[in-house]
Amino acid sequence: MLDEGISRRRMLGVGAALAAGFAATGCGTTQNTALTQARASVAPAATTGMRAAPVSASLDAGTPVAVAARHAGISPKRWGVEMAGITSAFTAAGKQMALTFDACGGTGNNDIDESLVNFLISERIPATLFLNKRWIDANRARTAQLAANPLFELANHGVAHKPLSVNGREAYGIAGTASAREAADEVWANHELLTTITGKPPRFFRAGTAHYDDVAVSIVNELGETPVGFSINADFGATASATQVQSAMNAAAPGAISLAHMHRPRSGTGAGMIAALPKIRAMGFTFVHL
Repeated sequence: MLDEGISRRRMLGVGAALAAGFAATGCGTTQNTALTQARASVAPAATTGMRAAPVSASLDAGTPVAVAARHAGISPKRWGVEMAGITSAFTAAGKQMALTFDACGGTGNNDIDESLVNFLISERIPATLFLNKRWIDANRARTAQLAANPLFELANHGVAHKPLSVNGREAYGIAGTASAREAADEVWANHELLTTITGKPPRFFRAGTAHYDDVAVSIVNELGETPVGFSINADFGATASATQVQSAMNAAAPGAISLAHMHRPRSGTGAGMIAALPKIRAMGFTFVHL
């Protein structure tokens, strides 16, 4: 069962400097939901059983052209990183939380933090990896290796890392998709690529900058994927220091979904996570897939 009722008590301790740093990267979001802090433990890989959005009963009805046509001309009423239809947390079976890592792709964003990935593997920590099509295209062999590892579920981070909109609305200076058709295409081309690589369609989608309007949220659902947000913004678009990443992860709580980045090996993300995750595990949390 999905839980979209988590309150939005945002963490502001990282300060305005991080928000400014984020705007330069265009990866992630500038706010952080502080869930009620829990002191708990982390065990080996598990799964929450979270359900993805149902695929349309008719194949034709679920194509991007048909989905876009059904939403053409509809004016959005909501915009942001959290609203009905976006999964920002889940109903935990005990002390569970989910780690997610984005790879944004594009100029300067096609690298991989091998220290972080190797740590997750050595510690048997599962994670959902949201990969942008540009990043996959630059890292085909590495993507295949990640797909073959049961610790990781590969998810959709779009084609061009755009905020998902039907009217071009921007986030952090990045223009969003400008129409229902462009929003559907931003999801679908990478949906098809990930299906080819993994042998099954991706269940989850996160928009570039994690921003959506409500019409775009409906488009994602009708294309058979679940729009995902976050409840812990761990690294502010890979601009946070290792200490700041550790501090953000102190918001760990049952059902939390953390957002961080795996494409900036010189950022503080890897070192911060490597320091924080064993402590969270020692508090009794289990890390699970979405």
